[in-house]
Amino acid sequence: MMMQSSSPAARPSEPSLLKVGHGSMLFRVGQVCAGFVIVHSGTIKVTLTAENGREIILYRVRPGEVCLQTFGCLVNDTSYSAEGQAETDLEIEIVPAGEFQRLVVENAEFRQQLFAAVAARFADLERLVEDVALSPIDARLARALLRMMDKEGRVTATQEALATEIGSVREVISRQLNAFSRGGLVELTRGHIAVLSTGKLEQLSHPSV
Repeated sequence: MMMQSSSPAARPSEPSLLKVGHGSMLFRVGQVCAGFVIVHSGTIKVTLTAENGREIILYRVRPGEVCLQTFGCLVNDTSYSAEGQAETDLEIEIVPAGEFQRLVVENAEFRQQLFAAVAARFADLERLVEDVALSPIDARLARALLRMMDKEGRVTATQEALATEIGSVREVISRQLNAFSRGGLVELTRGHIAVLSTGKLEQLSHPSV
């Protein structure tokens, strides 16, 4: 779906930016893609929901990055199989499908940027598959807490959000957080999780090290 704005040579006219509010749905399962979206600021969260209702975050799209869902829809003329939501306020530019196809064929700079971004996104998905398939739950949760904590060491995500982040369920997250709490790694308080030992979480996050 998205990549950073190309140079003036690649895009001769000033882009028309659209502002999208936090929490807005950009696309849903079954929808047809109307165009290639370039993210100028903000973050889009792309999630997949299984038949049993379990959700997992496939990836996030930030400036300079591509959404494989939208790329695949435009290239293969298919509909979306996942959902995209504005995780923050966004500024985006929409390139109509026809213009996107023209740029891919005629503009070498645009094409090179696009393919490089797609290759990087595939590497992200490979890491996700490896993480979910091969890593134990404590390592996955440790990595999520380290990734999501703020400068004060606080994680404000709910247990359900953490479950979606790592492809698990809330009950499993609750048990693992309680284990972390008993071990002195975190403190569970109302409204947030306080990380007490980043060192121990770092060790858990790389169990083979």
